[in-house]
Amino acid sequence: MTVCTMNIAVVGSGYVGTTLAACFADLGHEVTAIDIDEGVVDRLNRGEASIHEPGLDELIEEHAGDRLRATTDYDAIRDCEVTFLALPTPSREDGSIDASIIEGGARSVGEALSGGGNDHLVVVKSTVIPGTTEGTLIPAIEAGSGEAVGERIRVGMNPEFLREGSAVTDFLEPEKLVLGADDDWSHDRLGSVFEPLIERADPAVVEATVREAETIKYANNAFLATKISLINELGNICKEFGVDAYRIADAIGLDDRIGERFLRSGVGWGGSCFPKDVDALRAAAREAGYEPELLDAAVAVNDRQPERLLALLEDHVDLTGARIAVLGLAFKPGTDDVRNSRAIPVIEGLEERGATVVAYDPVAPAPMREHFPGIEYAESAAEALSGADGALVVTDWDEFAALDEEFEGMASPVVIDGRRVVEPREGLTYEGLTW
Repeated sequence: MTVCTMNIAVVGSGYVGTTLAACFADLGHEVTAIDIDEGVVDRLNRGEASIHEPGLDELIEEHAGDRLRATTDYDAIRDCEVTFLALPTPSREDGSIDASIIEGGARSVGEALSGGGNDHLVVVKSTVIPGTTEGTLIPAIEAGSGEAVGERIRVGMNPEFLREGSAVTDFLEPEKLVLGADDDWSHDRLGSVFEPLIERADPAVVEATVREAETIKYANNAFLATKISLINELGNICKEFGVDAYRIADAIGLDDRIGERFLRSGVGWGGSCFPKDVDALRAAAREAGYEPELLDAAVAVNDRQPERLLALLEDHVDLTGARIAVLGLAFKPGTDDVRNSRAIPVIEGLEERGATVVAYDPVAPAPMREHFPGIEYAESAAEALSGADGALVVTDWDEFAALDEEFEGMASPVVIDGRRVVEPREGLTYEGLTW
């Protein structure tokens, strides 16, 4: 079967936008990445990624200058058939999203499309609260273009389900595609964009309205975050009973109503999506007049896990003046992203207790220095452990599972493992967070 290729613009070259642009180019589309940061644009045109993501460097290097080009000029949208908006929607103090950046981008897209031309589909890729596309972004496009959306210019919504550390694989091998639109033409064009991926990967395709598509993303992340908090709560209870929470999780995961995924209890969830999306959904629910008590509880459990890790360490080590190794700074392995990393409250708690912190992560020291410029950063796990009075495992990097004689260099071989990654051994005082 001949699969159609299209001219696509991706506005925003952050984590989602860069992955989107590179993967669309890999599917055979002609892609123009648009970003206001000239440095980001220059790096993309040189074939370089601005973020750490496995497999992304190779795709950008392969397609830059050919099917993938970058520019700061929104007018490049005129030559495209579809534009994806992949711009930030950061959190406000109350947890609600700040849509001002994507609203400004939508207006700029509208301005680029003003004056007539071919039919064009604008697709919201960013995570936005239900009703935002209709109530904020469509009016911005209309204000910029000077024409009503629904005739020459249409709008759709396609939420992303990309996990940092596996984003390229998640895009190219998706379990599902959610195509949100409120008219047949927009659904058809959005389907054409993803036709090469559907032919290649055969994912489940969900046709939804725009508002349904907006909601699916939040429901997806809220459910997963709550599932992790529930297994952490059960793990905490198992700890009190002297029961191995992981053996319990293995058993309950055999029930297909529960499933085995996301049942690794530990120090909690972080990153750019779960905290932001759960907080935004809670804030939106309250604004609508509903109290999201279960989501509140999920957040409360998550917030307590770092303190439980520290309390276990205090059972073995007087933290005042102690030298403590923190192993893992990224919120998860495979990424250098430290946004909402569980290492942040752990380090804050250690400093509040008077400990000296030496931290190690294979890829994330630089971004963590912005949070903690005054702590020591080791070049290796062995260096971090050398002379330490205790160690906390916060991120489950594979290299931590291979540690062995490195623990012999500790002044006091005490390890509190928040991720079930270190193997207990003779001579090591080892304790797991939930086992």
